[in-house]
Parts: sequence; C-alpha cells; structure tokens
Amino acid sequence: MIQTVVKRDGRIVGYNEEKIKAAIRKAMLQTKLGEDEALIMKIVDRIGVTGKEQMSVEEIQDRVEVELMKSTRKEVAKRYIAYRDKRSIARRAKTRDIFLEIIEAKNNDITRENANMNTDSPAGMMMKFASETTKPFVDDYLLSDEAREAVRNGYLHIHDKDYYPTKSLTCVQHPLDRILKAGFIAGHGESRPAKRIETASIIGCISLETAQNEMHGGQAIPAFDFYLAPYVRSSFIEELKQLESLSGEDLSDLYDMPIDDYVKRPLDGLTGRDRLVAHAINQTASRVHQAMEAFIHNMNTIHSRGGNQVVFSSINYGTDTSAEGRCIIRELLNSTYEGVGNGATAIFPIQIWKKKRGVNYLPEDRNYDLYELACKVTARRFFPNFVNLDATFNFHEKWDINDPERYKYEVATMGCRTRVFENRYGEKTSIGRGNISFSTINIVRLAIECMNIVDPEERVDRFFKRLDEMLEITARQLCDRFDFQKTALAKQFPLVMSRLWNGAESLKPNDTIEPVINQGTLGIGFIGLAECLIALTGKHHGESKEAQELGLRIVSHMRSRANEFSERYKHNFSILATPAEGLSGKFTVKDRKSFGILEGITDKIYYTNSNHVPVYYHCSPRHKAQVEAPYHELTGGGHIFYVEIDGDATHNPKAIMDIVDLIDKYNIGYGSINHNRNRCMDCGYEDAQDNLTECPHCHGTDIDKLQRITGYLVGTTDRWNKAKLAELSDRVVHK
Repeated sequence: MIQTVVKRDGRIVGYNEEKIKAAIRKAMLQTKLGEDEALIMKIVDRIGVTGKEQMSVEEIQDRVEVELMKSTRKEVAKRYIAYRDKRSIARRAKTRDIFLEIIEAKNNDITRENANMNTDSPAGMMMKFASETTKPFVDDYLLSDEAREAVRNGYLHIHDKDYYPTKSLTCVQHPLDRILKAGFIAGHGESRPAKRIETASIIGCISLETAQNEMHGGQAIPAFDFYLAPYVRSSFIEELKQLESLSGEDLSDLYDMPIDDYVKRPLDGLTGRDRLVAHAINQTASRVHQAMEAFIHNMNTIHSRGGNQVVFSSINYGTDTSAEGRCIIRELLNSTYEGVGNGATAIFPIQIWKKKRGVNYLPEDRNYDLYELACKVTARRFFPNFVNLDATFNFHEKWDINDPERYKYEVATMGCRTRVFENRYGEKTSIGRGNISFSTINIVRLAIECMNIVDPEERVDRFFKRLDEMLEITARQLCDRFDFQKTALAKQFPLVMSRLWNGAESLKPNDTIEPVINQGTLGIGFIGLAECLIALTGKHHGESKEAQELGLRIVSHMRSRANEFSERYKHNFSILATPAEGLSGKFTVKDRKSFGILEGITDKIYYTNSNHVPVYYHCSPRHKAQVEAPYHELTGGGHIFYVEIDGDATHNPKAIMDIVDLIDKYNIGYGSINHNRNRCMDCGYEDAQDNLTECPHCHGTDIDKLQRITGYLVGTTDRWNKAKLAELSDRVVHK
C-alpha cells in the first residue's frame, strides 16, 4: 500500500489519492462519454492497495496509464497520456524560453541581473546557462521546505543562490602583505615575493583576480597604502643603486635616509648628493605613478570567471602618513584623475578614502592635502567614496596614531557597502575576513499583508509578529547554508584558504574549512523600508517623524534579533542594508501580482534600496543625512549614504567636502557622491553637460550617462535591468 510519494523536486510527501482522481477525471471530461466515478474509484483503489510503500510521481502516473489501457475507456488513457506530455513540455518550456533569451542576447532582468557581467559574451552566456539551471537545483535539493516556500512566495531572496552548490564564500578583505612578503601559488603559476613597486602592484591585481574566481562576491584590499608603501622605499634604493653604478660613488648611507615626501622637483641648481637624491626621488615618484596607472588599467581589463567579468574590486586607503604611503596615495589619485585609455573614468577598483581626524580630515592633519586631492578626484571621477573611521561604531580601542600597524584596527569596506568589523570568534578587524553569505527579507510584503488592519497599534504588532517569523526562517536558512559551506575542503580555494582568510594557514589541503570560516559574517538584509513604512503609516521616513520612529524601531528590532541569533547559533550575524541590484524589481513583480498597484508602494517597478529615502523625494543633503544616519549604527553588515549633486562638480570640489562634513557631523559610516557625467561610447570623451546628445570631440551620438548603480559604477547603463533604469530616471538632485 502506498504511504508516501517522492515528488519531482525530491521532497517526500504523504500519499493523496485525490490528486489521482482529479487527473483521471480531467482526462475523462475531454471525451464524449465523460466522467465515470465508479471506474475512477476502482483504478485509484487498485493502485493504492497494490503499489509500493513509497513511489515516485512518475511511477504512479505510469500505473494510471496501465490501468486505463486495461479498462474499457482506452480513449481516456490517450487523453491522460497527452495531458502528461503537455505538462512535461510546459515544464521544459520555461527553461527553453530562458535559454533562448540568453542566446539572443536580449536585454531583460535575467541577462541584466548583474550590471558588471557581460552576459552577451560566450563565457557570459555559459555562466547564465549554469546559473539558471543551478537555481532550481538549489530550490529542490538544498533548501529546507520553509526556506523554499519563503523564496517562492516572495518573502525571502537568497543572494548568489547559483553559487550555493559550490560552497564558496561571499567576499574577503585581502591581507596583501602576506602575499607580497611570501608570494603564493595560483593555478599553474607561482608568484615570488615582491621587491619593487611595479611587482607589488601586479601581485595586488593577481591576488584580487585569483580570489574572485574562488568566491561569489567582491574582493577588497583594506590598507592599500600601508601594504604598498615598503616597495616605494625599495624602489628608491634601486634608483640609488643605479646612480652608484653610474657614478662609482657609495650611496648606501642614503638607503634609509629620512624623506618627508616623494614629490618631483626640478634638478636645476642642485649639485652633489642633493642632486642625486632629488633624481632618485623623481624617478621613484614616476615609477609609483606608472605602477598605480598599471594597477587601475589592469583592474579594468583583467577578466575573471571565465572571461566575462572584470574583477569586482575595492581598495581602502588614506591613513598612511609615511612619505612612502603618501606617495602611493598621491599617485593613485593622480592616475585616477587622468583616467584610463583615452581619459575615461575607471569603473574599478572602487576606491574608498578612510577619513580620520588627526590623520587626514582637519587642515592641520598630515594627510589633509591628500584629502583635498581626493575630493578633487571624486568631483571628476565619482571615486573615492568615503568611509568614516570617526563614526562611533567604527572605533577600535587598540587604534593608536603612533602604531605603524594601526591599519589593522581600521574598519574597511567593500565598495558596494559590505562591512565586516566586529567579531565574536577572533580579532576585531576587517582584515582577512568577509561575509560568508547573506539573504534579504521583503519587509514590504509583510507590511502590505497588515496594512488593512484598521487599528494602528494592532497593525504594527501584527507586522512585527510576521517579521519575527521571517527572521527566524532567514536565520535558519543562513545556518543551513553555513553547515553546507563548512564541509568544503581547503584545496577547493587554494588562495583564499592558504593566504587570505584568517587562520587558513593552519589548514591542510584536505581539511575542511569549518575551523576558520566562523570569523566571517552571516548577513540578514532588508529592502524597501520606505515602502514598508508607507504601507504601515501612509508616509515614508523622509517625510514623517512618526514613520522615522517606526523605521528605526523596525531596524533596531532586526539588530536585536541578529544579536540573539549570534548567541543561539554561535555565528556572527549582522544586519545589512541590502545593496539591491538584480533584486530591486524582483520582489515588486511578485507583490504587484499578489496585491495589485498600491499608491506609493507598488506603483513603481522597484523598491527603494534598503533604508534610503526614496530617490524621487526632494530634500536637502542635510535632511537626507539626518534621516538615514541613525540606520548606519544598526546595520553593521553594511550601509551607504549617497547624495545627488547638480552641475559640473569638477569645478567645485568644495561641494564634495561639504558632503563629507555631513558624514562626519551625523555619525554616518560610509558615503558617496553622485553627479552628472556623460561619456561618449565611441571615443571615451567625458563632460558634465546636461542632456548631451552629440560628442563635441568625435561628433558621435552614442552618449551614455555614467552613474553609480549601488555602491559601484557601471560603464554603460545598457547593462542595467529595467527596475534600476526606472530608479535612475526617478533620481532627483538633493539641494
């Protein structure tokens, strides 16, 4: 007798004879003789009694066919067989349609899920084929029933679900000094330790590229200036040795001479050793500039993941006050300002200025001149963004301005916004750590389900009850994924699990990564706080004090629950202000289908990113800062504040400094500035004119507006999905 049934997705459920009856009845109703209830009961009883204790759906359907063919109603058997074939074709058709859209290089939400990926290339197509066939496998075999239902019904989004079976982690902040000092083996090649700035620059690129192929998220260097600074001095010594070979003079006493700055100056009027030292400094500065130029060029041309994607890279810098560190910073900024190729803005690496009082923010600070240069570069090139080391939640008690390794205690961020700092299971640091995986809750859907409750208090209470249910499901889903990831072997990630992840040096190739990965974070994200608040209160947090109070209450509650989960499951849970790109319209599509068009909620094809004030809402930068700032302390997994400014920012770097002042004043963790920047796709010419339609340089008409999509830039909006394009068109200037 049949007791249980194995469904097509692998789930085991109880036997339900009503489903067999319904299928036979449907076939009978398509024939002239119509329904025969007695025959239906006879067939169902026979199958139920004579079947195995556990059978698959296909086995049961085969038995139905046999019983119908043995009956007097063979025409019903034909209808039933035709129905089975039709259902099978329908299941395959969905995959077929998706594949055809990839093959035909159509612009849609599938092929434009990630704007940094070229899905039109052969390698990009292969990745999308793999991605779209892997996701259903994850749903069917790797997710729990409750997680699968939450995803299917639009309550939960599992990020990088296509990478789930690979057991890869999301991202890591590279301790580049380990590689520069010891070298590493990647693939079939071996990298020796660096000796000069050019080599150090190249190894930095290779480290980012190699790790990108071992992980599903971004790659970052947390202290780019500190890591590369020693190779400025070694290059200076090389220049002195060159002069020794030319002059025959012993200059070894100058190798460790104090140098205030590596700034080029004319040699006219200089004689003797002064002239030799100035020449060596000039040559060193030129080499550093070329190395930084090469680094930026490589990060925009070196491809990873089978050749379809440039490395999703970020670098943090700004706090090294040594002459060598300042040289790295200065020449990196100068190279960024000049642009790549024919002067185009570099998309990668995402550059992040680490703003710190006493180091680079106040006029009397050692690196203040470089901060001014950073603002000038941002005004033209969008980068660097600014991470605020002075924010109360970015403080580290071990940080000391006199410590040459103080960078270990400085928070660093991924360009998109991901933040890793606090650590229950090791040193509090960003270095050698990253996010393990993250998932995002659709808080808008939860609010919509409660919005028709008349009593406001009861409405909000019901929302929090539903939120708690989803938080529990999300925490369990992340733990399940962690338990799957931890079974990976160290040899599966030859660079990440040998040189990069903290503690990995103790692992042998066939050891699992379980002992070390718990220093990473599990992120619980959210999207659409503005729409959620409109559903619950009628207004968003940018326009209502009441809504703002509720918004802070919601995210504070999520933060408290994340702390509870950390204790319960013994992981580093954090709340993330989700950088929604591909997700920006996915939830909205499902919610529109379920609830229709709701004014201020589902009337646009995207939800507002995380805790941001809606992009269409007119307000001043100060008001936006006041509203969004309190959420940064609550979202330890990552956050970003951005401001849209008007006009040509290249002539007004003071406007950039004013925004950074807001970041400082309102205790904001991380921020960036958007402004108008046109780019000719034919020749690369850039300017800030409004509504530019023809390039003044080559007269081409293929003009693209360079814009930030989440925390990073995209070279062309042609790769943006429909939801993000709609959001872009709605963005207003903050003034």
